[in-house]
Amino acid sequence: MDVQVAALCDSAADYGGKLCLLGVFDTIGVRQLPAVHHHCSIAVRVVFHAGEEGKHQVKLTLIDEDGRSLLPKIEPVMDVKMPENMFFASSNLVFNLQGMRFEKAGHFSIDISIDGKIVARIPLQVVLLAPPPGAEPA
Repeated sequence: MDVQVAALCDSAADYGGKLCLLGVFDTIGVRQLPAVHHHCSIAVRVVFHAGEEGKHQVKLTLIDEDGRSLLPKIEPVMDVKMPENMFFASSNLVFNLQGMRFEKAGHFSIDISIDGKIVARIPLQVVLLAPPPGAEPA
């Protein structure tokens, strides 16, 4: 199996087997902490080859610098079937996340595992922005 795409973005969708992404990013700038990122998507496209048919356990985690998980359990199962006369089969996964809460700025990692093995790692940084010029201190 090969991961073709693993991205954090504003939105993603699977339209008839085509993976559509909008606004890929890796940095969230915030003016205060804690902060909530209201909506984003994680998009993954995996190519399976002959002999890799069957059920595959997927796991998505968002971890902070201390290794703590910041998301609830996200562990879907993929059932891969190889179409006749095809050499490989592509599968798209789209995870829509709402209300991601960050207590502190720092470096985070979005890890995608299949069958217990990390197959993709998406870096994410949350940075505290300076107040705009002329802004009143909070």
